[in-house]
Amino acid sequence: MLGAGVILGVFGPGIVPPGATGWMLSGRIGPDPVQYWLGWTFFRDAPWGVPPGISPDFGMELSSSVFYADAIPLLAFLFKALRGVVEIGQYWGMWLLACGALQGWLAWRLIGRWTEAPLPRLAGAMLFVLQPMLLNRLGGHFALGAHFLLLWGLWLVLEGAGRWRWTALVLAASLIHSYLLPMVLGLWAADWWRRRNCTEAAMVPAAGVAGLWAAGFFLLRTGHGGQMYGAMQLDLLAPFDPAYWGRFLPDLPDPAHLEVASSYPGLGALLLLPFLAWLRPGWRHAPLLAVLLAMLAFAITHRPSIGGSQITLLPLPARVVEWMGALRASERFFWPVAYAAMLGGIAGLLRLFGPRWSGLVLAALLTVQAADLRPGVARLAYFFQPMPAQLPLRLSDPFWAEAATRYRAIRAVPAANQGAAWEEIAVFAATNRMATDAIYLARSDWRRVAALRAEMAARLAEGRPEPGVMYVLRDAESLALARAGLRPGRDRIVEANGLYVLAPDW
Repeated sequence: MLGAGVILGVFGPGIVPPGATGWMLSGRIGPDPVQYWLGWTFFRDAPWGVPPGISPDFGMELSSSVFYADAIPLLAFLFKALRGVVEIGQYWGMWLLACGALQGWLAWRLIGRWTEAPLPRLAGAMLFVLQPMLLNRLGGHFALGAHFLLLWGLWLVLEGAGRWRWTALVLAASLIHSYLLPMVLGLWAADWWRRRNCTEAAMVPAAGVAGLWAAGFFLLRTGHGGQMYGAMQLDLLAPFDPAYWGRFLPDLPDPAHLEVASSYPGLGALLLLPFLAWLRPGWRHAPLLAVLLAMLAFAITHRPSIGGSQITLLPLPARVVEWMGALRASERFFWPVAYAAMLGGIAGLLRLFGPRWSGLVLAALLTVQAADLRPGVARLAYFFQPMPAQLPLRLSDPFWAEAATRYRAIRAVPAANQGAAWEEIAVFAATNRMATDAIYLARSDWRRVAALRAEMAARLAEGRPEPGVMYVLRDAESLALARAGLRPGRDRIVEANGLYVLAPDW
């Protein structure tokens, strides 16, 4: 309850009602929440397919699935199955609450391995919830806010869990976000090493593959890699750099990439680190320590950064960089290390002072944490200001309402991932249950995009529009092609809300 309360206090109660979509579609938080809503809305309205996560109307030939819309397939499957029972406009408010609640509960369980006293458990658990690493993700990348998966994995490692619980965790991770999946698999490997069971070695990863398949991961054959490995890495000063989050520590030089400020744990959490000196890990923890060190090395990459200055320690082949670039921001692999360090600091504190005094110290550190994070929390509150439950469509010209009754699909020409006016077009299409290739997806196949561009250019130039399809012309070249292929007396080119549209058979 306290974990959920922190989320309500930071983000406000307006995010919770399933019918409240205005806060997601306003654009105030950025384009990602619009993408999530579109992914869910198109998926909800589409018939079930194979794999279950396929969503053909959001992307058309470009192909789409609920996975690449970052729409949390686990919840999308659940609420789509219930669509005849309950209407859900958005489930991300409930998700944010659940992330806070589960983060607090699992931290409570973890600290309970060292003490049953309520004060140190409560204060320590709230340090895990009032946590910039978590709140930063929940402030826009909602699925990546499932940090409770990492705490769950740490708990299973310390408990020495069997294959069934790991199978459930890995399956859940694969149906929430693929960036978290390798972190969870790393924690599983640390626990598996003690047993080295062959059946489990096949069963647990297979659960992850099955989840990815169901969510539609394998619908995209190419486009997963990139050159970001070594460009969005963990700066060695990042855990001590408050950026816009902290009030007390000075802002430090940084690499200025998009993940800056995602590794600062807060001053209260940092003050736990000296107590690691009183932690006494045994040999049974060696696999976990090895996995955490490997994650830390992956986060730092072959191009370490110190205060924004980078050096290349180990040149890697371009193919390896592209393969590792599939995970984009390697800095995120610091999260399991940071949470394990916080837990170890609490364990060392309890060993040094005992439950009573440790509870008072942790309560004081929680107070320091709350005071330190005031700038970051205020920044989140600015982005999550109260909004009307629903917002009017940006495409408000009467032409659009008439067009929605005449056409089954709307194309954006030339095709692109996150091209011009994609939000307006896609939200209009989703609201009117029209298919569209105006997309913003986590990954796209550039070859399919190029092929679709060529096909649409030929159709426009030759006057061969598809039946029941309208075309938004996003550049001067497409407008010229449409005018050249216009069929007099049948087609019309309209300008509405600043967009040029080819309306065939108008």
